[in-house]
Amino acid sequence: DLIDQGFLKDAIVNFVALLGWSPEGNREIYSLEELVKIFDYHHISKSPAVFDMTKLRWMNGEYMKAMDDEKFYEMALPYIQKTVHRPLDFKKIAAMVKTRIEVFPDIAGHIDFFETLPEYDPAMYIHKKMKTTKENSLETLQDVLPILEAQEDYSNDALYEKLAQYVAEKGVKTGFVMWPIRTALSGKQMTPAGATEIMEVLGKEESLARLRKGIELLSGPETADGI
Repeated sequence: DLIDQGFLKDAIVNFVALLGWSPEGNREIYSLEELVKIFDYHHISKSPAVFDMTKLRWMNGEYMKAMDDEKFYEMALPYIQKTVHRPLDFKKIAAMVKTRIEVFPDIAGHIDFFETLPEYDPAMYIHKKMKTTKENSLETLQDVLPILEAQEDYSNDALYEKLAQYVAEKGVKTGFVMWPIRTALSGKQMTPAGATEIMEVLGKEESLARLRKGIELLSGPETADGI
């Protein structure tokens, strides 16, 4: 049942082995071979074991982080394909979520925006720490749109370098520019990757379409009235 819920076999074995028994020290991640070597019945607890699902999810996440990238991709792929049906680079999407999920079904909530840009509130462009408002976010998107329209190389590094030039010219912090771009691209406050990484996966045409939609949203009458 746990495997069907997206847990890894090794994480389940590790977790179950520590129910009602604990080794010396604070370490909690062990392979089955290590558990066999260190097991000592003197450390079996007299009190009932507690099945803590939160701890199991955490442990599973640790195993996922440590997994070989190719093996993780193979196991994550069916979950990615259930959510994203566009011809995108699934390997890059898998790499984005590898350190951000605890079980495989978590993937969908992180990557659903790649399939379709959700409807979102223009208020998402407001970020106190980044010092962004609806007004200056609109200005940023209008400034970077022609820059990104002229950009041919849509690799992450090339895009970041191009936008870094704009950041330097404007004399602002990187987040001031990247927040509105990432918001327009994803329609979400939390994403598994930064703006330029998302653009690399979406590609030029879709990225520009989403930026134009962001400009349109911020230029609407409600935004203009400050509502």
